[in-house]
Amino acid sequence: MAQHGTEGRSPSPPPSFASLDHWRIVSVAGDDALGWLNDLITADVSVLEPGQAQRSLLLTPTGRIRAEFVIAAHRDRFVLLQDPRQPDPADRLLAPYVLSSKVAGEDWTERAHLFTCRCIEPPSIPDAWTSAPTWLGDGVDVVVPVERSDDLTQELLGVATRLSADDIEAARIAQGVPRWGTELTGAELPQEVGVEGAVALDKGCYLGQEAVARVRNLGHPRRLVLALRSPRTVVAGDAVMVDGTAAGRVTSATPWEDGSAALARVDWRWRAGPFRTATGAPLAARPSA
Repeated sequence: MAQHGTEGRSPSPPPSFASLDHWRIVSVAGDDALGWLNDLITADVSVLEPGQAQRSLLLTPTGRIRAEFVIAAHRDRFVLLQDPRQPDPADRLLAPYVLSSKVAGEDWTERAHLFTCRCIEPPSIPDAWTSAPTWLGDGVDVVVPVERSDDLTQELLGVATRLSADDIEAARIAQGVPRWGTELTGAELPQEVGVEGAVALDKGCYLGQEAVARVRNLGHPRRLVLALRSPRTVVAGDAVMVDGTAAGRVTSATPWEDGSAALARVDWRWRAGPFRTATGAPLAARPSA
C-alpha cells in the first residue's frame, strides 16, 4: 500500500528572495491588448487570470527566437518581465506591430523593481503587482515602484534569505532553465532549447507558428538542450560524449548536491545517451520535480 506523508520527498528549500533590479519591465494595456498580444507571442494570453503568469516567446516568421520573457496578467493590463541579457527589449520588438490597434506599451524598467520570492508569501506592499509562477518556475514575482523597493527588501530580509546573482544562476541551471547568451542565442527554434512549454500548441496564429508546427509535425530539431546531473565536477565547455563519440557540449554548469547540475546542447541523434564528459564524468537526465 502506498505510504502518504513526506517520506521520500526532497525537503523544501528555505525561504529566499532575489532582487532582479535590472530586469526589463513592460506594461501593455488598452482595449486590444489581449487579442494583439495573442496574435504575436507564443503563450495563450487568453487563459491567464489576474495574478497568473506564463513563460512566452516572440519568434521570427521562420520560427527563430527573438525574445523570451514571462508575461503576467493583471486586472487592467499585462506585464512582461525580460532578462536584460537579451539584446532586444520586448517592447521595441513589439512596437512595429501596434499600427491601429488600441494598445499602449510603457517601459517601467526605470520606475519599478522586480523581486522573485520563493517558498514565502510576499508581504503586502501598496501598489505592488504579484504573479506566479516565476521565470525559475516556482515562487511569486513582485513588481513594486522604485520608491517601495527598500521597504520590501527590509520586510523580506525579516523572513527569508537574500539570494545573490550566483545563487540565482545555480538555481536556474539546476532547474534546467535555458538562458540568453548560453543556451539561447537568437538562432534557435523553441524545440531546440527546451522551451516548448512557452508555446501554446492549440491556439490560433502567432508569429512563427507555421515553422514551429512544421518541425513538430514533419520532423525533429537538429539539436536539443538537455538538463543533466552528474556525481562529479562538470564545467561549461566540457565535451559531451556518447560511446566515445562527440555528441555535444556543456553550455552551463554549477556545483549541486555533491556533484554538478548542467545544461548541454547535443545533436538529435545522440539524444538518448548514455552521456559522459570527455574526462569520464557520467551525465544523467535531471530528475523530474
